[in-house]
Amino acid sequence: MFCKVKASYFFKKYLYCKLCPRRCGKNRFFEKGYCGETAHLRVAYVGPHFGEEPPISGRNGSGTVFLVGCSLKCSFCQNWQISHKGIGRKLKIKELVEKIDRMINEYQVHNVNFVTPDHFIPHIIQVIEQIKANWPAIPIVFNVSGYQDVGILKEIEEYVDIYLPDFKYSDKKLATKLSSCPDYPSVALDAISEMIRQKGFLDIDSPVAKKGVIVRHLILPGHIDNSINALSMLYVEFGKELPLSLMSQYTPVLKQKEQELNRQLKKEEFLRVYQHMLDLGFKNVFVQFPEEVENESAFVPDFTSSQPFKGNLKRLKKGFDTKQLL
Repeated sequence: MFCKVKASYFFKKYLYCKLCPRRCGKNRFFEKGYCGETAHLRVAYVGPHFGEEPPISGRNGSGTVFLVGCSLKCSFCQNWQISHKGIGRKLKIKELVEKIDRMINEYQVHNVNFVTPDHFIPHIIQVIEQIKANWPAIPIVFNVSGYQDVGILKEIEEYVDIYLPDFKYSDKKLATKLSSCPDYPSVALDAISEMIRQKGFLDIDSPVAKKGVIVRHLILPGHIDNSINALSMLYVEFGKELPLSLMSQYTPVLKQKEQELNRQLKKEEFLRVYQHMLDLGFKNVFVQFPEEVENESAFVPDFTSSQPFKGNLKRLKKGFDTKQLL
């Protein structure tokens, strides 16, 4: 009875949607929200993924569930096919649970990793309850943009074990230009603070993480000051013990109005940001060096393919029929 009452409470949030900081107020039972989605759960991919940080991917992969739509819609998003174009299919809660169960059973993935789940929280809550009933020890990961509503985070505290938030922007003007959200820096810092309050710092030395927060930052070509200031803000707010993932994998997949964003990151740009990170004294860091980016390109997805991430094929121990999984 408790679960039914709770489910009813969460599903009412689709009526006048305020699940993300956009607070678009759309009745998603009848129309699409800012995220581009109605109240129908839609999924683009379910499967083991090896493109996450080592404590998340581990040896067997992270059990990713890529949701369709996004409340941020960055102009440069490498997942643009699902965040902008809406590629994916409708699934009932029972169907998604069955696919996740199968993935865990066959591939012994280390966690269930919901990618961009914010706008489907009412569905995802029920999915997690059923997954935990079958697999009580498996960690639940929320892989998010950083642009999260603190009130919603407090309501879902008991359902999440690991948060993987981005901290994309320190520059309000850049956040406005690329993601139409001038409040991103303040909203994201508040959201990350709440995540850390709930789960603490992730142990990056653990072979397989069970709980905690690690913050990601992607360096954007031509916007090194944004990255330098973002690292400084994170240092001031959370200190040098904050687990951090510094990424140089920016890949232009959509034509950008700003010419600088139509290229990859230069090594000298990366080195400036990297040196600033060292100067600040961050201790718990994963770094993606520019020379590694060519290998990482295998993890730039194509969601029109049955296996969107070609890099996963090299890591899977046996054939994986993603058509059946989806």
